[in-house]
Amino acid sequence: MSRRKKKKHNEEHVDESWLLPYADLLTLLLALFIVLFASSSVDAQKFQAISRAFNSAFAGGTGVFDFPSPIPEGQMQSTDVKGEDTKSKKEQKEAAELLKQIEQQELASIQNKVNSYIDHNNLTEKLQTSLTDEGLLVSIRDNVLFSPGSADVRTNDMKVAGEIAELLIMEPPRNIIISGHTDNVPIGNAPFDSNWELSVMRAINFMKIVLHNEKLDPSWFSAKGFGEFQPVASNDTSEGRAKNRRVEILILPRTGN
Repeated sequence: MSRRKKKKHNEEHVDESWLLPYADLLTLLLALFIVLFASSSVDAQKFQAISRAFNSAFAGGTGVFDFPSPIPEGQMQSTDVKGEDTKSKKEQKEAAELLKQIEQQELASIQNKVNSYIDHNNLTEKLQTSLTDEGLLVSIRDNVLFSPGSADVRTNDMKVAGEIAELLIMEPPRNIIISGHTDNVPIGNAPFDSNWELSVMRAINFMKIVLHNEKLDPSWFSAKGFGEFQPVASNDTSEGRAKNRRVEILILPRTGN
């Protein structure tokens, strides 16, 4: 009686040994899919992801659907930040271009004001204006203000210097550079050892006359002397040398370049 019951129990036992190779097969398939997935682009971040996937697969801790995104979160954020930086730089460039255009228009308006003064006083042969990338340039021939070889503004020309000062009153104010220039003929009078010194003192003395106008702030002004080293014409002719002997007023843009 007891022998029959034991035999029946053995017949109902199910052999589960086939589960072991089946589990190994699933593990290998998982590893294969991970390798195929990552083989399209190999980098340090994906290599670490593969390493973590292998560890999880063999440890049985992570399922296929629990695997992280193929694009690391940090990389996604980096891409977004890069896009925002590019957009921001583009907007800044467009804003700078717009400000530059507005400033050029304002300088052009000042130029028209100076040109009106030149035309009204018949000074077209002695004063010239030009709008450059550096700003508005007003060029004054030296014989408008100075005697040959002298750095002192002539008494009779004080009025011209005063009227030019009125033209430099602007709202809002701008920085102004006054520079002196000469031809390449060596200077022969005692007060100056070189054309360089003559050009510097002409710029400074003219600036002093301009600053007699109390509406102008001296902190806006600076003076330079270039001597013979920035000619605008050939020094081989008397006409060219006359053009090179000049004082220049450079009205700078407020926005800079």
